[in-house]
Amino acid sequence: MPRIDNDVKLDFKDVLLRPKRSTLKSRSEVDLLRSFTFRNSKQSYTGIPIIAANMDTVGTFEMANTLSKFSLFTAIHKHYTLEQWKEFAVSNPDCLPNVAASSGMGPNDFEKLTEILELFSGVRYICLDVANGYSEHFVEFVKDVRKKFPDHTIMAGNVVTGEMVEELILAGADIIKVGIGPGSVCTTRKKTGVGYPQLSAVIECADAAHGLDGHIISDGGCTCPGDVAKAFGAGADFVMLGGMFAGHTQCGGETIEKNGKMYKLFYGMSSETAMKRHTGGVADYRASEGKTVEVEFKGEVESTVRDILGGVRSTCTYVGAAKLKELSRRTTFIRVTQQLNTVFN
Repeated sequence: MPRIDNDVKLDFKDVLLRPKRSTLKSRSEVDLLRSFTFRNSKQSYTGIPIIAANMDTVGTFEMANTLSKFSLFTAIHKHYTLEQWKEFAVSNPDCLPNVAASSGMGPNDFEKLTEILELFSGVRYICLDVANGYSEHFVEFVKDVRKKFPDHTIMAGNVVTGEMVEELILAGADIIKVGIGPGSVCTTRKKTGVGYPQLSAVIECADAAHGLDGHIISDGGCTCPGDVAKAFGAGADFVMLGGMFAGHTQCGGETIEKNGKMYKLFYGMSSETAMKRHTGGVADYRASEGKTVEVEFKGEVESTVRDILGGVRSTCTYVGAAKLKELSRRTTFIRVTQQLNTVFN
């Protein structure tokens, strides 16, 4: 029999952070660096824990080169060739500690991942990315990758519930990607009816992960710097961004001119565009679960990065958190019916 969970589940749009008394004089005093030691790899990380998503329009080498200058991280998409990896590694060796090599579950994916990690010892992070992290096959895959690469830090997902976070951590993953359907170009909820409001998913999954000394990434659903701050306030260790990093010089995808304006294509990795580009089209047994949009060209990504970091620093001053690490402990969310005054939108 189907059942209904009547507990209210919330998205970023459903809450605001309540301000609290603060001793901070300026947002320049806020430290956004985080340091983690990962449960299974035993590796250490220090940086600003914002990640460019492993989408082929966002998780590019050009993006990694720019974001690493800000101590941000990039999950490199899985469609680069070994030759392209070699060019990147030779030209940008300092970036390698701030990138992850991505892989799906296909045998060719795993073979290529192995070649990349054996060729480039500076790459210490693996991003295992599938649409449905609930598959037992995926759990076994995580175990196999952990066995093959005992000292690499593994990101794995996507899931939205605590029990699956725990299972993937126990299978060998260090950082669990949390989010099903919240992305700006994801249509999983529309096509399948499956999903989970992102704020509640992050709160519940962070609680499960931290109980096992694991970590989580809030992946998807951020539309503005305030949402990034809410994700950190909800307990996310890392926040992964796709749409907010789309449309920049450093992005892949076509550039289009329309009515005197420039646009860049941005699409979900389960979209028809992505499947045509990488696998020859949508297989007969499945539906596209992503859409393709034209994002107005935004120029260099540096300005967007500064906007995001400035917003999160400002959040910290409003709640009295001198360090990003303290934000979740200083966060009280209040339910709202409206986020913004939209009279001039």
